[in-house]
Amino acid sequence: MIENYKIEKRILPLIPIRGIGIFPNTVIHFDIGREKSINALEEAMLEDSDIFLTIQKVADLDWPKEDDFYEVGVICKIKQMIKMPGDNIRVLVEGINRAKITSIIQTEPYFEVELDEYVYSYNFPLEDKLEAMVRLTLNSFEEYSSIFAKIAPDAVISLKEIQSPDKLADVVASYIYLKANQKQSLLEIFDPYERLEAINKILAREIKVLKIENEINELVRKQVSEFQKDYYLKEQMRAIQKELGEDEGVDFEVDEYMEKISKVRMPKEVKEKAEKEVNRLLKISPSSPEAGVIRTYVDWLLDLPWNKKTKDNTDLKKAREVLSEDHYGLEEVKERILEYLAVKNLNKNLKGPILCFVGPPGVGKTSVAKSIARAMNRKYVRISLGGVRDEAEIRGHRRTYIGAIPGRIISSIAKVKVNNPVFLLDEIDKLSTDFKGDPASALLEALDPEQNKTFTDHYIEAPFNLENVMFITTANTTSTIPRPLLDRMEVIEIAGYTDLEKKNIAEKYLIKKQLREHGLNEEIVKISGNAINEIIERYTRESGVRNLERSIGKVVRKAAVEIVENKKKSVSINRNNLKKYLGIPKYDYDLIYEEDQVGVVTGLAWTRVGGETLFVEVNTMKGEGKLQLTGQLGNVMKESAMAALSYIKAKAENFGIDYKIFKETDIHVHVPEGAIPKDGPSAGITIATAIISALTKKAVRKDVAMTGEITITGRVLPIGGVKEKLLAAKRAGIKKVVLCSKNKPDVSKIDPKIIRTIEIVYADRIDDVVKEAIIDTSRGMLK
Repeated sequence: MIENYKIEKRILPLIPIRGIGIFPNTVIHFDIGREKSINALEEAMLEDSDIFLTIQKVADLDWPKEDDFYEVGVICKIKQMIKMPGDNIRVLVEGINRAKITSIIQTEPYFEVELDEYVYSYNFPLEDKLEAMVRLTLNSFEEYSSIFAKIAPDAVISLKEIQSPDKLADVVASYIYLKANQKQSLLEIFDPYERLEAINKILAREIKVLKIENEINELVRKQVSEFQKDYYLKEQMRAIQKELGEDEGVDFEVDEYMEKISKVRMPKEVKEKAEKEVNRLLKISPSSPEAGVIRTYVDWLLDLPWNKKTKDNTDLKKAREVLSEDHYGLEEVKERILEYLAVKNLNKNLKGPILCFVGPPGVGKTSVAKSIARAMNRKYVRISLGGVRDEAEIRGHRRTYIGAIPGRIISSIAKVKVNNPVFLLDEIDKLSTDFKGDPASALLEALDPEQNKTFTDHYIEAPFNLENVMFITTANTTSTIPRPLLDRMEVIEIAGYTDLEKKNIAEKYLIKKQLREHGLNEEIVKISGNAINEIIERYTRESGVRNLERSIGKVVRKAAVEIVENKKKSVSINRNNLKKYLGIPKYDYDLIYEEDQVGVVTGLAWTRVGGETLFVEVNTMKGEGKLQLTGQLGNVMKESAMAALSYIKAKAENFGIDYKIFKETDIHVHVPEGAIPKDGPSAGITIATAIISALTKKAVRKDVAMTGEITITGRVLPIGGVKEKLLAAKRAGIKKVVLCSKNKPDVSKIDPKIIRTIEIVYADRIDDVVKEAIIDTSRGMLK
């Protein structure tokens, strides 16, 4: 009966809706928050308030494309809009007519589509066949509404007044519990008779399911009644037993608890609290929920190690051996632990330190905490704080809540049964905050040596002494740790490993560990030193050694397959046959240019996986004195370029630059690898040198690299990540590196063996940098 529809062409904005559906002649509300949807809504409100809604095929998809929503939907009239918290908008719409997409006009900034709108018209009286289907639908719905309590009794009366079979089918469908795909199937049936027939089939099934559901509910109600009867009889039985003097169960339980409390050496106020709770058991029914809550609470008080501790290892030599046995490097961490043990020997009442290990992933922050516990002869406990957003996870829930338990600090200490463990709070920089509270604030008391003597958990509601606990936290960065929390911790920076350190770690620890785990030894599988160097340089790019260990594990597994399949007695892996085990190398370090270039300078950058060389390219062209910056640069880096240009303009005469050139020339600064975001002030002197080179047409030495912040007065300021940057310079074949003179202390911490092939020059002003880097064609280096 498609002939009963009049088709009209419409162009409307489109919103894909998720998890819900709408039919013509019905009203619904829904929330939108996606940018495209909001843009479409705003466009519709500017026109005639009509919008096209269609169901999204996959509800979880956040950014649907043209093929991700159905062609058939509903043209709706926007009735109301309400701004909700969190930038969401609640929209009330009324369905008007079905429509089908004929073409998509645009996808940005919102979907706009061309539609065929189907306007239904019917002849009255209805055909006999259609009239019969209408009556059958009304009868089925009346039976459905009598079973399904959520439908108002007036709904059936209002449905009987609807004359249009098309409207009746849509309104009935809106009352039935349907999934989104079922709603879409009904929406795509244009013939009212076929749609009513489909609805009748759904109603028949729903009526059958609801009857079964009611039978189950009735059965459950009977079982609950029987339970209440049993409870009443049991209570009567207890009363009779009490009259007969046979009620000794509760007294025996109370006596048992009192004996346990007397044996545990807990503080006086905690002991009184425990005894008070136990005595309450005598006043309430043993089977009441409150009795269970009291028993659980007293059990927690008894499980806590109020006065139990392990004896610290006082042998510094043995502690040093344990720390060195498990980890290579990390000298600052090891020295700090040995200092604590030494002072502990002299002062037995020394409080536990609060340490924070900060460094990139994979450098051993978490594993060294376990070694510290072994070196000190203490128990070890770890909790991960990544993603924790509820204060109750740290401090526990109050006992008024059903199923309440202590927070993770108290729970963990109860588990290890001593009050002086090494307690690792992993990933403290990943803490989150929401309406449930701020877990970082809850940690302030625990991580303050002056306050944690009386740490109070919400569940225990009694002070517990944490001053003997050695708290160690780990983080990848301190920038996301709240200032008050960071102030309470002693921060120890753990830098990324050099290639030499990685090689030592691999040879001393990782290869042996992987061979042991795979049932092999160093006689069967031999991995050469040059193979390890190749894995470090060309198969992994990281500050730590996690990927290095994975790569070694892969090599060992491939070797194991070779040994078992080919009956080999041993396998040797070297640089030449490494590709056979690990495939084509993943990385290749940037090398210096083959010749000196004009306007091209080598900078040095720090990344989470170590240092990198960073080439800055500058080109000039006729123009109006504009500065163009490309290469996906951040705001700080853009400001550095502006500061550099300002100084060069101010001192143009010193560099032999005609000031007119700034008015007649556009300057384009580009940092290659444009897909990678770049930011930070350390490229300031690099950009300045490149601009001076481009304007003076004098080349820059290919083997000179630099890093430092520039000011508009030409001063060179210090930067971070010096160690990683110098390693990157060494890999690239750089002979000379220019740094700020205030970075001398950072260079002094680096092993001289690592940077012996690099000449390090210190500069305080950009003029000094230019003299070291730019070549004067008439006199060699610019003087």
